[in-house]
Amino acid sequence: MQLFAVNAKPGATVSLVLSWLLFAGGIVAYFQVSRDRHKDNPEDRVMPTVAQMVQGMSDALMKPAEEDEALPETATLSQKLMGSMLWKDTVATSRRFAISMALLVPAVLLGLHMGLFPYFGAFFLRFLLFFDKIVALSLLPILFIAFGIDELSKIMLIVIGVAPTVILDVYNLTKGVPQEQVVKAFTLGAGDFDIAYTVVLKQILPRVLNSIRLNLKAVMLFLFAGEMIASTDGLAYRIALLRRHMGMDVIIPYVLWVALLLFVVDLVMRVVNNQLHPWFREA
Repeated sequence: MQLFAVNAKPGATVSLVLSWLLFAGGIVAYFQVSRDRHKDNPEDRVMPTVAQMVQGMSDALMKPAEEDEALPETATLSQKLMGSMLWKDTVATSRRFAISMALLVPAVLLGLHMGLFPYFGAFFLRFLLFFDKIVALSLLPILFIAFGIDELSKIMLIVIGVAPTVILDVYNLTKGVPQEQVVKAFTLGAGDFDIAYTVVLKQILPRVLNSIRLNLKAVMLFLFAGEMIASTDGLAYRIALLRRHMGMDVIIPYVLWVALLLFVVDLVMRVVNNQLHPWFREA
């Protein structure tokens, strides 16, 4: 077996095993260290056992948050789930995430117009090149002063942190479309906006979706920063709150839950991109 052979082609079984090795190694290493720590100190809270994390996640899934009223004993399973701490935090974070992602659509259109229409490029490009270099988290105090500590400041932080990068990426993708295609479209009777939305946008859209998909972690990073500093609900707010009580039995499952949610969003975007653009193959 030649591990470093360029032409090596591992079989399906070997590929499957290799893809899970790091996961298995990390899990085994964690529980080995956790077991050793609990042998030395049964009250250890830094690395909870499987049973402790299952119990912590079960409470988060079936019980309301401490600041909320307790559910009646006669509550149904669906009522317990809908009133649980995990559901409340997931809905709050998902709402902010969805709004922020929707606000990236105008950013895509601005990048398209900048790359295609010279006056747009001349007006916006230099400013965005400078604004993109500002560390978004440094603007957090200004946003809280200007917009308060409610939803708007958190959403604005995400948009300010991610939108300039998306705009400039779309601008570069637009500029990369061969000029011959634009000229050919004109000779076939297309207008300016026909070229923008029918020729150029359709051609760069799969790469634009990939760009947004690769910025999902940045979106969540800025969202978590806002929630941790000033919020009364949300996944990051709960993690920050539990940190004060060393609630690692819930923090670790929450972190894995966030990773799972982002993985699902990433997977959905990849599937949608493949369905909408079956012809596209990334270079």
